[in-house]
Amino acid sequence: MNTLTISMSRRSPLAAMAALGLLAVASLHAIPAAAGDCPADQIAAGATAPGATAPEGVTDDVLAVIDLSPKGKAWEGHMFRMRKLVVQPGGVVPWHEHSARPANILIAEGSITEYRSSCKVPIEHVAGEVAVEFGDLAHWWKNNGSVAAVLYSADILPPEMHDDRTM
Repeated sequence: MNTLTISMSRRSPLAAMAALGLLAVASLHAIPAAAGDCPADQIAAGATAPGATAPEGVTDDVLAVIDLSPKGKAWEGHMFRMRKLVVQPGGVVPWHEHSARPANILIAEGSITEYRSSCKVPIEHVAGEVAVEFGDLAHWWKNNGSVAAVLYSADILPPEMHDDRTM
């Protein structure tokens, strides 16, 4: 890693400030896509074909559910739920989509790879990240690591998906 030392002398404070500004601008260009995001140059519609269609090596436990029906007719039958998924090494969360079911997924332990319909390359998610799932998104996940990945999912489940077991 290169180190840049900037000396703020009495004779050249303006030059030192200019150097700091150039350093800041240069560092912005070196930042890759945010962790857990598809690199901008790899985004494309239909980039990944559907993958695994059955869960494998994964447990899916519902921790809590809130019926949103009392919030009005538009929310009738919708459930806000919190789940814990544990994906063993080699385990799979099968291909599914999010047009009707928005979710936030917290990766609490381990890591997991996402194969997203709109990304040409796999996306690695690590502990501490949150994956946002909404809209025109279909994907599947696989634990390519050597330890279990623990995920917490908060989603809004519409009535037509109450019996859907695709995760």
